[in-house]
Amino acid sequence: MARLIPAAERIVRARALIQQARDLPIPLESEGGRRNFSYIAGVKDLLRQARDLVKFISMTAGVSANMKEEVKKIYHEADQADREILR
Repeated sequence: MARLIPAAERIVRARALIQQARDLPIPLESEGGRRNFSYIAGVKDLLRQARDLVKFISMTAGVSANMKEEVKKIYHEADQADREILR
């Protein structure tokens, strides 16, 4: 059976995934640079995983308003990282 991950740890892991997407090495220009499809797919996948980790936290009963605000920040950070990395 899958182990439940506490909400606080999910937020930490989501931020780590966003940072991992930022740290992904950009391919050489001869390989397409930022337009390299595998690079784009890797970045998008890491950001999707980050969003998926926190997706249901705000819908869970008993979650504090502070935690819900952190979830909104994660979504904002993921969107911002997407714009910064791929554009």
